[in-house]
Amino acid sequence: MIRERAYPVEAWHVRETRLDLDVLAQAESVFALGNGHIGMRGNLDEGEPHGLPGTYLNSFYELRPLPYAEAGYGFPESGQTVVNVTNGKLVRLLVDDEPFDVRYGELDAHSRVLDLRAGTLDRVVHWRSPAGRAVKVRSTRLVSFTQRSIAAIRYEVEAVDEPLRLIVQSELVANEELPGQSRDPRVAAVLERPLQIEERVTDQTRGLLIHRTKRSGLRVGAAMHHEIQGPAKTNINTESHDDWARTTIACVLKPGEKLVVVKLLAYGWSSRRSLPAIRDQVSAALAAAEFSGWDGLVREQREYLDTFWDAADVQVEGDSEVQQAVRFGLFHVLQAGARAELRPIAAKGLTGPGYDGHVFWDTEMFALPVLTYTQPVAVAHALRWRHATLEMARDRAKQLGLRGAAFPWRTIRGQECSGYWPAGTAGFHVNAGIADAVRRYVQATGDDDFEREIGLELLVETARLWHSLGHHDRHGKFHIDGVTGPDEYTAVKNDNIYTNLMARRNMLEAAACVNRHSERAWRLGVDDEETAAWRDAAANMHIPYDEELGVHPQVEGFTRYQEWDFDNTPPENYPLLLNYPYFDLYRRQVVKQSDLVLAMHWAGDAFTDEQKLRNFDYYERRTVRDSSLSACTQAVVAAEVGYLELAHDYLGEAALMDLHDIHNNTREGLHIAALAGAWLGLVAGFGGMRDHEEQLTFAPRLPARISRLEFALMWRGMRLRVDVRQHEATYSLRNGETDASLDLTHHGEPVTVTCEKEVRMKIPPLEPHRRQPRQPAGRARPRAASSRSATCAMSTASAPAGSRN
Repeated sequence: MIRERAYPVEAWHVRETRLDLDVLAQAESVFALGNGHIGMRGNLDEGEPHGLPGTYLNSFYELRPLPYAEAGYGFPESGQTVVNVTNGKLVRLLVDDEPFDVRYGELDAHSRVLDLRAGTLDRVVHWRSPAGRAVKVRSTRLVSFTQRSIAAIRYEVEAVDEPLRLIVQSELVANEELPGQSRDPRVAAVLERPLQIEERVTDQTRGLLIHRTKRSGLRVGAAMHHEIQGPAKTNINTESHDDWARTTIACVLKPGEKLVVVKLLAYGWSSRRSLPAIRDQVSAALAAAEFSGWDGLVREQREYLDTFWDAADVQVEGDSEVQQAVRFGLFHVLQAGARAELRPIAAKGLTGPGYDGHVFWDTEMFALPVLTYTQPVAVAHALRWRHATLEMARDRAKQLGLRGAAFPWRTIRGQECSGYWPAGTAGFHVNAGIADAVRRYVQATGDDDFEREIGLELLVETARLWHSLGHHDRHGKFHIDGVTGPDEYTAVKNDNIYTNLMARRNMLEAAACVNRHSERAWRLGVDDEETAAWRDAAANMHIPYDEELGVHPQVEGFTRYQEWDFDNTPPENYPLLLNYPYFDLYRRQVVKQSDLVLAMHWAGDAFTDEQKLRNFDYYERRTVRDSSLSACTQAVVAAEVGYLELAHDYLGEAALMDLHDIHNNTREGLHIAALAGAWLGLVAGFGGMRDHEEQLTFAPRLPARISRLEFALMWRGMRLRVDVRQHEATYSLRNGETDASLDLTHHGEPVTVTCEKEVRMKIPPLEPHRRQPRQPAGRARPRAASSRSATCAMSTASAPAGSRN
């Protein structure tokens, strides 16, 4: 846990002003760099001390056994775990034979800065060795957005007050020793030294290593090249072993003189390409980086991010913490998906090994909505990856006795990897999330080719799954029984309302898409009878409702369950899943994250305003927020029903999830969905943006502590900008044709925006209603923005592998 404000509040930077070894692993996650293909944790250049070393390539994994107390039909037989690949970050320094190590000697100054506009991690160190030799070290690290396979480091050493003999050792290291990743000895054995050498090549300034995983059979290549500026007499040589290559640079610096080393790194992997092909791939990538040079890579990085921020920036006046945090979140969501290119966006991105590097449903329901309106090309690639795994999803559905496709609850390659069967077998809602991401992307971009080639088949196969999974009762009502929604505290239940509503939309959208692409649909075997069956199931979907209480049970019968005894639950017993049996959680009115509140956000057109208010009040008293995904959804719906100050507090909890390490597990990687949730809390919450239909709707309102909110959305090639003040909102268009126009609604009133004229609309006053709802005892609402502190950790331990937090 980060027990004090670790990072000063700055608009465009995350700055570490001193090195705290007690939270080193958390800082390594915060300062991670990536581009969706490569991910590098923010480890210190010299490698030690470290919290958790990590360099990752998207979807590069090793197979491992899934241990079960008792085997069962349909249980996955093996899991997939992200592999820490060859580490190219290492640049060791020896000063007159003394290794530079911040734990020894005197550390006069140490700072690191994550620059959100430049896309770099900058470090400055003033260090005096135990022998009294002083040096200044400056390094800058980047993972290129424009050159997908490339990372680079500029490392500068300056002698301060006397001549120094320096040795710099720049390395590639495979099979690094890691902290224990599993308590199961069978799993640990698989993950120990997973890479086997196939080739190593060196020359004076270069090194290349090619390895292959023992069980998954994936081949990875890593190469480095150095450009060196130093004294006239500077010795350089490179050597290698099976698991390392090292370029050694030796010189003597006079006071004020500098040694500058630019290290270019290239990575590539494949399950199919030959060893020579991988060798040539990384060598070619390295040649391209050499052609650009350090200055060119830095310039390209800034230009790429200038374009991104021009389209995606969110400006918040009145809460500087949230302003910093939403930009931090957008930057890391971009890093997770920008160059993923036909590979997934994992729950931790490429910032750490948490959740084994798996992708879950929250990619489609949290990260992709943000990218749809800020970086839509990344969404197309993420959905094309889902499409590429369709055959595996079909096989999984057949194994479960179902039609269509059953996409995995957690995976890397596409096979189900969860040994927690209530979610891995019964968590079908991921299908609806994928379908909704298709709908949203096509609606926002107008990409008809994508819909025809990719989207249609995803919609058809997910609709088939729902129709075969559910059934009509004797009254004609359609039920989906025995499923687990996102709330893991209410598992294997009938008629989960979030699942039912999203499945209904899935089937209706599939039927409409079949009509738009009838010839293609015919080749997929869809006929009029099948689409009519989908529409009939959707029209008769059972939506549970408790007439006596006037609220929707999030699953059938939920409101009659026994209440959880919050008054006698001590604070140290949260998260509940670590301290109580699931059996007890499943049969009580206690919620990890509210499926009903989630449904009111993503399928809000199914509820009246009065129902939303009553539902929110009811579930607020029963939701313990043991999930990092909870706060942002509560922020969105709290804002909609008029609890603006509560929404502001929940927004802060979501936005600061990792900067304050609120769930005490940032050390294993960032919470990409929660970081995306900061954008959702602002844009969908206080901006009131909804995309239920083909037209965007807005109902903006600001809490007292935020005086202005400005954000932009990409829509059909146009850039819509929304500027919200306390009493009015302004809508404007840019980057479209001069005669372009956009129809939207503002608090239910039709508005047409053109490129030539902005539109100003008054914000209607908020109708007063009863006092704000209370939270469960011991889980009170987070503190207000003006008094937020990282000391209020929401949990005290990491969750087991089968659950999310």
